[in-house]
Amino acid sequence: MNYTDRRRSAANDVAVCCKISTLLASALQGAGYATSVETVGENPSGNACRERRTGDSYLARHSVRRAAVGPLRWRAPQPAARWQGVRPAETFSAASWQDIDYCRELGGGDPGAFSEDCLYLNVWAPASAAQPLPVMVWLHGGGFTIGAGSLPPYDGKALASRDVVVVTVNYRLGHLGFFAHPALEEEAGERLYNFALLDQIAALQWVQENIHAFGGDAANVTLFGESAGARSVLSLMASPKAKGLFHKAIIQSGYTLPDLPREKALEKGRLLAEHFALPQASAEELRAIPAEAFWSLTAPLNTGPAPIVGDAVLPQPMLETFFAGRQHPIPVMIGSNSDEASVMAVFGVDIAGQIQKLRRERRLGLGLIKLLYPGVKGDEALGREVCRDMAFTTLGYVVMQAQQRVGQPCWRYWFDYVAEAEHDAYPHGAWHGNEVPYVFDNLRLTDPVRQYASEADLAFAAQVADYWTQFARLASGEQTLSGAVRWPACLRGRDRLLRIGLHKRAGFKVENRFMLARLALFRRVMKHHVTLE
Repeated sequence: MNYTDRRRSAANDVAVCCKISTLLASALQGAGYATSVETVGENPSGNACRERRTGDSYLARHSVRRAAVGPLRWRAPQPAARWQGVRPAETFSAASWQDIDYCRELGGGDPGAFSEDCLYLNVWAPASAAQPLPVMVWLHGGGFTIGAGSLPPYDGKALASRDVVVVTVNYRLGHLGFFAHPALEEEAGERLYNFALLDQIAALQWVQENIHAFGGDAANVTLFGESAGARSVLSLMASPKAKGLFHKAIIQSGYTLPDLPREKALEKGRLLAEHFALPQASAEELRAIPAEAFWSLTAPLNTGPAPIVGDAVLPQPMLETFFAGRQHPIPVMIGSNSDEASVMAVFGVDIAGQIQKLRRERRLGLGLIKLLYPGVKGDEALGREVCRDMAFTTLGYVVMQAQQRVGQPCWRYWFDYVAEAEHDAYPHGAWHGNEVPYVFDNLRLTDPVRQYASEADLAFAAQVADYWTQFARLASGEQTLSGAVRWPACLRGRDRLLRIGLHKRAGFKVENRFMLARLALFRRVMKHHVTLE
C-alpha cells in the first residue's frame, strides 16, 4: 500500500467536528544515543541485565512480560520467565509490527526491528539518589499503529537529570493490540479485547514491583502520553484494572474519537478472519496467522485499531466515564496544540469541506459557530479552528470539569511555540506532536529540529520540561506549579489555563476562561451527539 492509499483510507475514517481519526505522534525523527559505559544490574525478580551508564544517569532495559506470541497472542501478558546469566541490554528491543516507512516519516523516527515479542520497557534514572524519586511512565503515540518507546524523541536522559525516573513502554499495536472475535470470547473467564491497554497495565505493575531498584518511588508514579498515548492514559483512568497503579496523569493532545463498541469490534474481527479465508475461524487458527500479516490490513479493510468498550479492561466508554465523573480521582495535566487540525491535510481531509457541509445541512449552527470565531475568514481557516477545538481542545475542558466533580486538581495548557527557524513551515502554530521534544527537552536529538534549534529554542524546551517534572514531583500536594510564571490548577469554580508559547514565540501566560463560549458549546455537542452508534 503506498502513501497516497494510506492518506485516502485515513480520510475515509474521519468524520470531522464530532469524530476524528486517530492521529500520529510527533512528526519528528531523531538521532542515536551517546557512547556509554556498561554495568551489570539485577532487578528484584532476580534477572540480571547489562545497563548503559552515561555521565550522571543510566539507562536499563527490561522485559515486562513473557512474549505475547503463539498461544499467548490475544491474551493478557504473562510474567516474564527467569533467565540464567546476564542478558545483554546494549540495544533497544524489538517494537510491535508496523509500517516502518510510516513511522520514520510521521511517528518519531526509526523504530528498529519488529517482533511479536515486543513487551519491553526502558528506564532512565540518575546514577544516585538520596531519596526515592518521582517516576514518569511514557506511553507513545502513533494512532495505535506505529511507534515504540525507544524512539529518539522519547530519550529520558534530560528528564532524568531533573531527579525523576523515566520509563518508556512498548505495547502491542494494530490488530495485535485491539481485537475481538467470537472464537476468543471469554477464553480467560472474562472478555478481553484491549490487549495494548493490558500491556500498559502490565508495565505499570512492573513499575510497582521493581522501580525502587532504580531509585524510583512506587507511590509517586505519573503516567503521561501523547495522541494515542494520551488516549491510553484516559482509558486507564477509566479502567478498573488500572486502579492504584499510577497517581498522576498528563494527557497531551488527547482526542474525542469514541471507543469502538463490542458489536462493531466483533464484526471487524470476523471481517479480518474472512480476509484470511477463515469464515468460521477457531482461536487456534487465528493465532496461527503470522504476526507480520496484520499491520498492512488496517487501511484496506477499514479496521483501524481503537479501544474497545465492553470488556474487563474498559467496561464503560471512556468519555461517558469522564462526563459522569467516575474516573480515578488523581491530579491531571491536560492540553493540546494550537494547530492540531492542519495535520489532517496530511491524510487528505478536506477541512474547508467540513464547513461547506455545515452550510448545506446546519446553516443555523454554522451561524452560531461563526459568532464564536470572530475575525476568522474563509472556510479553510474556520474549518481548521473548529475541527481543532472539537477534536482536541474541548477534551481539556471536559476533563477539567470531571476533575472538579471528583475534587482533584487539573492543570490545563495550550502549546503554541514553534522553533525560530520553523515559523514559515508552521504558519498556523504548533502541529500535533510538536510539543514532545520540548517536554522531553530533546531538541538536540530530534530531527529535523536538531539541525537548526537555536539557543532560545533550547532554553524554552528546558522551561517546558521543568513544568512537567514539577507536576510529577509536586502535583499531589500543591495547587500551583512554579516556573517562568506560576501555573495555578483549576479548582472548583476556577477555569485557568497556561499558554505555553505566545503566537508561536517564547512566552508563558495564565488566562482565565480560555475559549469558554466555544468549549461549552462543543462540550454539549460531544455529550449529546458523539455516541457509540
